[in-house]
Amino acid sequence: MIFAFSIIAGNIGFAQAKKTTTAPAMSGSSEPAAEHSGLKFGWIVSGELLASMPEKIKADTEISRYARDFQNQIESMMKEYQTKGQKFQADEKTMSEAIKEVKMKEIQDLQNRIESIQQSAKEKVNQKQQDAYSPILEKAEKAINAVAKERGYDYIFDKAGGTLLYGREADNILPLVKAKLGIK
Repeated sequence: MIFAFSIIAGNIGFAQAKKTTTAPAMSGSSEPAAEHSGLKFGWIVSGELLASMPEKIKADTEISRYARDFQNQIESMMKEYQTKGQKFQADEKTMSEAIKEVKMKEIQDLQNRIESIQQSAKEKVNQKQQDAYSPILEKAEKAINAVAKERGYDYIFDKAGGTLLYGREADNILPLVKAKLGIK
């Protein structure tokens, strides 16, 4: 989830996996220290990977088109709002109080609808983006995991965000910490 969130939030960064350094064994691991004497780390800039994926380019185009439709609707409503506001100001002196109230309520209702549509559009565009990016991120994650396993990497980091994208399951110390705390 952290991986997906960082991608969607704009801290995207995949690209080329690269062997960097080896590190000494980490204490608290479920594997013997001798197996950790030559850890293999890699990194990737996820933004470069995603930017090169045809699926993301297509998704971005669809999301832009979807957002543009909302923007066009909002702009049309804003023009109507401005026109009604200008007409109201021009005719206000000749209107009765009852007509003024009705016209002011019309303008206020239109403003409320615009605000509601803006909020709804933002939510719908964000959801569309999440839906479109989810399979792309999953595909990228599977590819990273596959390359890491094929090439013998123990850990792959996203260089742009410092996020761990791949780690050996054997190095997950959660069961050990739970046992230490007496949690089953």
